[in-house]
Amino acid sequence: MTNANPSDTLRLRLRHIVFGTDSPAGRAFDQCLIVVILASVTAVMLDSVQTIHDQYGHWLYLAEWGFTVIFTVEYLLRLWISERPSRYAFSFYGIVDLLSIVPTYLSLLVPGAHYLLTLRVLRVLRIFRVMKLLSFVSEANFLVDALVRARRKVVVFLLTVLVIMISFGSLMYVIEGPEHGFTSIPVSIYWAIVTVTTVGYGDISPQTPLGRAIASLAMITGYAIIAVPTGIVTAEMTSAMNRNRYARECRHCKLREHEADALYCRRCGEPLPSVETPEQA
Repeated sequence: MTNANPSDTLRLRLRHIVFGTDSPAGRAFDQCLIVVILASVTAVMLDSVQTIHDQYGHWLYLAEWGFTVIFTVEYLLRLWISERPSRYAFSFYGIVDLLSIVPTYLSLLVPGAHYLLTLRVLRVLRIFRVMKLLSFVSEANFLVDALVRARRKVVVFLLTVLVIMISFGSLMYVIEGPEHGFTSIPVSIYWAIVTVTTVGYGDISPQTPLGRAIASLAMITGYAIIAVPTGIVTAEMTSAMNRNRYARECRHCKLREHEADALYCRRCGEPLPSVETPEQA
């Protein structure tokens, strides 16, 4: 019996700690990492405030490099202990981890690039692993399925809204004109979008009675428009939930989405596993 390579044993132990959260050490590692991430992002944000930068800029600069060294070591460690380093490097977290350290080194060549370090806040997404919320990610499939199935309706809706915005913008440009702030059709379309979405910045406003009447119509239209995508997505989500509720997979051909009372697979004819409906529960 050959002895295990000490290096491989160390890599395996570190892999369970760095990539896993089942052990106290793994949870502690991720929790400490999240604290460091939040501290690094806070330091970058504070450094962007001129008064704080003037007084504590030197210390914040040193802190930035300290955090960057920590994250660089952590990134290289993850590459070393990964079973497939290339898979980690090109994964979502791997790319974000790399982006969180590149700006500091890039700032040596491009002044101001270090402010891109706020990308580190994306790494806080690891908190979902610590909190064991990944088991709930499957619930998001309802929303994804609904958006995919409703994509054509949503595209048609967005095109319709775009036409309405162009119409309102062009009309207001003709009615109000540059003397009232509607200096061009794109600016007028911007006003239409702000008005219809009920944001209402107030930087541009109609002055003529006819312009105000058109603006009132745009506001009323906005309330009607907001309800449309909500209804589309809600209907598709309900449909997706119903499909998933009674979804049964054929053991032979793996086809899903059979009718709730189906006894046999509609593709291959094999008997389906029984399902407990709400009436039977």
